[in-house]
Amino acid sequence: MATRMKLKLKTVFVLYFMVSLMGLVYALMQLGQRCDCTEHDLPKDRTISRLRGELHRLQEQIRKSEATKQPQKQPAKPSQPTIFVITPTYARLVQKAELTRLSQTFLHVPQLHWIVVEDSPHKTPLVSDLLVKSGLAYTHLHMPTAKDRKLQEGDPSWLKPRGVEQRNEGLRWLREDRRAQPGGDTQQGVVYFADDDNTYSLQIFEEMRDTMRVSVWPVGLVGGMKYERPVVEGGKVIRFHTGWRPSRPFPMDMAGFAVSLKLVLANPESCFDGEAPMGFLESSFLQGLVTMDELEPKADDCSKVREAICVCVCV
Repeated sequence: MATRMKLKLKTVFVLYFMVSLMGLVYALMQLGQRCDCTEHDLPKDRTISRLRGELHRLQEQIRKSEATKQPQKQPAKPSQPTIFVITPTYARLVQKAELTRLSQTFLHVPQLHWIVVEDSPHKTPLVSDLLVKSGLAYTHLHMPTAKDRKLQEGDPSWLKPRGVEQRNEGLRWLREDRRAQPGGDTQQGVVYFADDDNTYSLQIFEEMRDTMRVSVWPVGLVGGMKYERPVVEGGKVIRFHTGWRPSRPFPMDMAGFAVSLKLVLANPESCFDGEAPMGFLESSFLQGLVTMDELEPKADDCSKVREAICVCVCV
């Protein structure tokens, strides 16, 4: 009887041990498995996705707003003379790119009025749209070049002067507009002729602003030379460093001078002569306005290049 009791207790103990061991093994196996928390993560994932979508939408709104935003022009200083820039332009593949580059430069110049004159019988949408979006004070004109003065296909660029009618049209508008203003004949200002395929240093605009009659400075990369410039002694221009026809009355490039608005208004007949010999276009305009002795050298007595036909160089 006692022996049977021992066997039963031993059997119960073994069974208890086996069950406990199996339970322990099962518990250990469960510890290594991932918890299925999908149902808890779903709401959080949806919130993150919604916030990301909202962020993307706001970023798109900001980007579109910046793209359509008008650039802000530099504020003018009190009583600062206005610079009137006359630019002739004509239709070609790079016209929009070159006008855009020029307008971006002018945005950094306070108190500037851009007069753009198209070589066309009418204003074109390309130039009109560009000027509207430029953020500049501007006047849009047009004046076609006479057929007998137009370059024909295959003609060298120097054969006939370009931009004559357009510059003269800009001068005509400027004279009529200023005279229509109260005290217009005595208004302070400067007139500058800026071609759309040139590059300009911002410094020269500030230097030309106090022009009394005609101010001058060097021009880089012109006429096959690194630069052309007036030669100055004792604060006066005595001659010109140029690669072609230094005997011309004013042997300099269109980009190398600025004229007082008062002087332009006081000489209503002064204009560019389309029949002038090659290289004499600038002289045809300046001869009726000033003498060499009256020229006002800028850019440290014309020792620094402020404007360049291809690339701006300041040395």
